[in-house]
Amino acid sequence: MRKCLNTAIVSAIYLFSGAANAQFLPSEESLQDLYPGQAYSPYAQRSFPTRVYWGDTHIHTGLSMDAGLFGNTTGLETMLRFARGEEVVSATGQPVKLARPLDWIVTTEHSDGMGMITDLAKGAPNIMQSEQGARWSRALQEGGEASAAAALDLITTFSQGKMDPDLIEDYSPGSPIYASVWENMVDTVESYNDPGDFTAFHGFEWTSLIRGNNMHRNVIFRDNPDRVKQVQPMVTQPPVGSTDPLDLYNWLENYEASTGGQVFALSHNGNLSNGIMFPSETRYNGEPVDEAYAMARSKWEPLYEITQIKGDGETHPVLSPDDEFANYETWDAGNLDLSEAKTENMLAGEYAREALKQGFAIEARTGTNPYKFGFSGATDSHTSLSTADSDNYFGKAANAEPSLTRASHPFTETENGIFPGWSLVASGYTGIWAEENTRASLWDAMVRREVYATTGPRMAVRFFGGWEFNENDLRSRAPAFVGYEKGVPMGADLRPATSGAPTFMVYALRDPIGANLDRIQIVKGWMDGDGNLSEKVYDVAWSGDREPDADGKLPAVGNTVDLEAANYVNTIGASELAKVWTDPDFDASEYAFYYARVIEIPTPRWVVYDKVRLGAEIPEEAQLIGQERAYTSPIWYSPNK
Repeated sequence: MRKCLNTAIVSAIYLFSGAANAQFLPSEESLQDLYPGQAYSPYAQRSFPTRVYWGDTHIHTGLSMDAGLFGNTTGLETMLRFARGEEVVSATGQPVKLARPLDWIVTTEHSDGMGMITDLAKGAPNIMQSEQGARWSRALQEGGEASAAAALDLITTFSQGKMDPDLIEDYSPGSPIYASVWENMVDTVESYNDPGDFTAFHGFEWTSLIRGNNMHRNVIFRDNPDRVKQVQPMVTQPPVGSTDPLDLYNWLENYEASTGGQVFALSHNGNLSNGIMFPSETRYNGEPVDEAYAMARSKWEPLYEITQIKGDGETHPVLSPDDEFANYETWDAGNLDLSEAKTENMLAGEYAREALKQGFAIEARTGTNPYKFGFSGATDSHTSLSTADSDNYFGKAANAEPSLTRASHPFTETENGIFPGWSLVASGYTGIWAEENTRASLWDAMVRREVYATTGPRMAVRFFGGWEFNENDLRSRAPAFVGYEKGVPMGADLRPATSGAPTFMVYALRDPIGANLDRIQIVKGWMDGDGNLSEKVYDVAWSGDREPDADGKLPAVGNTVDLEAANYVNTIGASELAKVWTDPDFDASEYAFYYARVIEIPTPRWVVYDKVRLGAEIPEEAQLIGQERAYTSPIWYSPNK
């Protein structure tokens, strides 16, 4: 069709142009393939996702035990109204509103103990009969530091598996209290779902902890209440729960089989797992990483939450010593409750890039890659407020909402280490390339991994892989046409080879109200024929007239941050960057993955806004400036495909 259209255009030009103008006629070859649309209008008859939809896969309200004990008195309606762009009042009495509404959100209350916080607040009889419950109830009613201390005690008690069994049973699946809370939650979320305008997903967080080591998963339903209400969430505590991910996968399998619905899980905060989130040979319980485990994890976990409030999870400088951007918002003091300090040998089982590489080795041994996941970003906010912008950051929990002391007060501290208050991260969001803003369309895009994570900015990023991309493919304001025609989008497998080395088309537009772009990088990981795992970061597009030095290092973009004013200016960097890149080190016999990382110019972290707006004292060791970023889901190459 396209060739016929181009031929007709050329013929018409010849018919209606005089001989004197013939020297200016383009050749048919020069027009070929420059516009692969199916109609003259580039917006008609599109057969691919045309918009990126922004949202948060991880949020808590006062219904979650720890959130409530930290002082969050707001609920689901506050969370949902805020996400869709309304002004609300936070738990600490502060008015707050997003700069721009989100398009969607997933409700992910902790499934263990749902409803307990409400009864703790009012001192219900069954609560007061438990020593733990009575102690936490009194602290909650006292408020302030007592409430925060009780929250940390509850988290520690929960993470060590020492909850009062009679107390937790009242707030577990099968109890009337739990059933009522779940039904009310589903009904409230459903009342805010507005297909085409705002999507509210049903979900929950399965909060598995192994002696304080984080193994959490968020569960996201594609379905409406008619199916979701047929079950109650999976929990981790006895007598009905389990902390083993394999049991969660069985729960997901049973849900789909019994309801005809669809569901998936995504894990997060491997950086707080002390090495057990991404096992390579042996799982936390001594069982092998075998074919059954690899197949189950591959099936049920299509995404990984690569960035959030409790640290960035892409990589670590110990794992990626040649990556100058590896040490970004790093949390490496210990596990979730700091009951055990971190050691370097744990790191390989904690970070996304290393897991992607380890997946090749496991596939070689078992036949399945369990770590073939895309990247999502989320806040994990426990304030009901999905705030990932540094200039509008409302913290992890109610006790970390804007105040004079939140940056200087430790978030968590034990004899094993500290997570300083200033180290909390204003991050992140997920961008989904989908056909429309509905549960079905967004969920399907997440499962096929056509998503990317950012640390907060809403930059538009496309990433395609193929074998025949060339610079002509970027001679358009809508290169996605040729991206889908000649290749595959982020999250997919490369098509069978048609030439010597894969080519990738990547382009990024800055957040319209955000910072300019420093550079686009492509991160490659691979396994050679001897089973050795390697990685390399390539600078492929950058702003300005910088040139790499003799060692291939690109000079820094510069820095316009004004710390006294909590400001930056876009006099450096670029508003958009694009590149067609061919892998110069490709070996057709080696398994490989590729993902794009888009880096912004330096901007102030949230602590600088606290200092300027509130007069807060910021610790000398606090990091004041960062370079926010986006991570696309990978594209994979397999020699046998």
